[in-house]
Amino acid sequence: MNTLTRETRDGGRAQGEQLITPPASVTESAEGYTLEIEMPGVKKDGLDISVENNDLTIIGRRSLPTVEGTLIHHESRPENFRRTFELDPSIDADKISAKIEQGLVTLTLPKAEHVKPRKITVS
Repeated sequence: MNTLTRETRDGGRAQGEQLITPPASVTESAEGYTLEIEMPGVKKDGLDISVENNDLTIIGRRSLPTVEGTLIHHESRPENFRRTFELDPSIDADKISAKIEQGLVTLTLPKAEHVKPRKITVS
């Protein structure tokens, strides 16, 4: 059974920066995997996605609105998001695509051609 990724714990974070590990969901199809990560408050320009040494890292920086008046109660956390996964060798890292819509980051991770099932014709 193929697995999309294994999460890696990164101890090399910048000192003093608080980061939240956002919830994620992974689904598999014949063509590849879909990774959805919840990052409320993050916009396209605050999103940084990179692949390095077979690690997929997603960082979301929020731009929280300024509060006018006296803040009485506040439940949302101001921290930014970070999630890192180790990519399975079956994923074609060069063809990964991403989009963000209403705080939901959706990454499409296609399987490499050599691991996709194919039909062999008999002559």
